[in-house]
Amino acid sequence: MPENSERIEIIRARLTALNPIILEIQDESHLHAGHEGAKGGAGHFRVHIVASRFAGLTPVARHRLVYHHLQDLLPYPIHALALDAQAPSPDNAK
Repeated sequence: MPENSERIEIIRARLTALNPIILEIQDESHLHAGHEGAKGGAGHFRVHIVASRFAGLTPVARHRLVYHHLQDLLPYPIHALALDAQAPSPDNAK
């Protein structure tokens, strides 16, 4: 089973296909210790992604696009994914 740092790199590599302006990935598995999915070794992650590809898409469509790139990683090695997917705006520009 890959370590969570390896899983983060896999997620990063997959989501790079969306040409993100911002891509932040956090391992939150430690917050779910004892949870059924955590017992099996699957991880819990939080992703914040800002990409021009999301412009004009509804939040649901943005999530679907992200899940499309990660679908074979769910439910293992990713058990849960908290997702914040946004199009670029003055509020989220670096």
